[in-house]
Amino acid sequence: MSQTTAPAGSRSTASASSARSRTGRARGARVALRVVQVLLALFFGLASALPKLIAHPTAVESFDRIGWGDGAMYAIGALELAGAVALLIPALQSLSAIALGALMVGAFLVQLTAFDGRNAATPLILIVPLALIAWTRRSHTTALLRPLNRR
Repeated sequence: MSQTTAPAGSRSTASASSARSRTGRARGARVALRVVQVLLALFFGLASALPKLIAHPTAVESFDRIGWGDGAMYAIGALELAGAVALLIPALQSLSAIALGALMVGAFLVQLTAFDGRNAATPLILIVPLALIAWTRRSHTTALLRPLNRR
């Protein structure tokens, strides 16, 4: 056997090892993305929606400052809670991430205009993982919209 020829079984072993490595990385990426989804769901459900829904004084003060009142506070809290729950439902993950991302764009604009940009970075930071979820889980949104395209 020459030095340029590999033993018969070595090539298939190397490609099998490479495939296992790719599969392991893909599984790790899926698990990491799921962890991010759960953390975002907890954040939106507990840290963001809950204070609005129980009319915590800081939430009430913030909405009074921008002149939107209790109705908007409860509506946004309900949207955030619905988005948090939907982040955990496989068929709704991408759609939820898109909706919460749109809500964060609005939050960013409100932070810039009504609060002089004090916490404007928070919605921008949240948009990044939401966009990643929306993109990665986009096949779920496609499956949801498929019946509408048949009409």
